[in-house]
Amino acid sequence: MNTLPEWTDLRFFLELARAGTLSGASRRLEVEHTTVARRIDRLEIQLGTTLFDRSREGYELTDMGQALLPHAEAMESAALAATEQLGGTEVAAHGVVRLGVPEVFGVRVVAPLLVGLLQTHPDLSIDLLVLPRFANLANREADLGVMLDPPSTGRYMITRLASFRFYLYASPDYLARHPPIREHADLARHDFVDYVQDRLASRELSYLNELGFTPRRRLCCTGMTAQVEAASLGMGLIMAPPYAVPDDGRLVPVLDQFFAERSFWLAAPTDLYRLQRVRAVWNLLREYSDRQPSLFVHGKEEPATRRSMPLAGTTSRDGGNPSS
Repeated sequence: MNTLPEWTDLRFFLELARAGTLSGASRRLEVEHTTVARRIDRLEIQLGTTLFDRSREGYELTDMGQALLPHAEAMESAALAATEQLGGTEVAAHGVVRLGVPEVFGVRVVAPLLVGLLQTHPDLSIDLLVLPRFANLANREADLGVMLDPPSTGRYMITRLASFRFYLYASPDYLARHPPIREHADLARHDFVDYVQDRLASRELSYLNELGFTPRRRLCCTGMTAQVEAASLGMGLIMAPPYAVPDDGRLVPVLDQFFAERSFWLAAPTDLYRLQRVRAVWNLLREYSDRQPSLFVHGKEEPATRRSMPLAGTTSRDGGNPSS
């Protein structure tokens, strides 16, 4: 190799690696898909190696492509940092951010929240991945994600977004047709709506097991949206966080003193976290979660103190541990 690759070619490489298709990369870069293909071909010829495996499904990084990826991302971060420093002020967030979120949380909380962010940053775009599972950050499916199980290996920025509780709810119609629920022991006589147990996105979703008895699951669904609808129609009791329950009276709390507590974590690869566009979304989610504790817990409770810091060679997480 007689000359170094051009940064613009590496930018095309990055966007194709993230999008996985020529059409997706071309949309992000605002060029024709043939331009993306031509730039990638040129880069591969210059480097003397194949960076992508081509198939009808799209483009997937080869081992050499995976090896190049962190270097290209470091160059991207350095270029943005230099622009910010030379400009004397922080560059406005621009570009595309892929945000992976759980199904109901994404629809009921995150999607409405993003409207204001996009109005403030006219050059910013969001790909909101509303998934029945949690986004895979290791293969760059998303730039950052909200999840129950944060990465345990790799270089990530991780913070606890919110501690939240699954409470018991039922429809007024169901409660009128079934024996009264005055104490925990009464629950054993009732029907439940739950997740399909062998399709759980995380073991943290097996919260009904904390009831202390084997619940009578009458209907199981792979997503909470269907569970909420079924419980609203009187199919049985449901455990759900406050943000998932519609404010229309179709579901009411049952035995508020019983709950299962979990934590949402916010994570991003450390190199992507340095990007202004990713930090803009990150900060929005953290600040909003702090301001809206009633989304996660009945009543008013102070959010836990949190901090975020990178840890070279491993995962950085903030779980309230002074050593983290």
